[in-house]
Amino acid sequence: MSAIQAPRTVRSADVVNEQIRDLWARTGGHLSAEDRAEYEALVTEWASAIDGGVAQRA
Repeated sequence: MSAIQAPRTVRSADVVNEQIRDLWARTGGHLSAEDRAEYEALVTEWASAIDGGVAQRA
């Protein structure tokens, strides 16, 4: 049986970058294991957005 995944909303690199900056500010630059996992997921999402051309131009 194959699992059907719901379509994922693609966020812009700018939006994800803002979330990364917020994470660093919230933690004072010291990431716990849980924070590190969140950071890695965000960086992966950010890189995908950059590769996919989802960055917004100001």
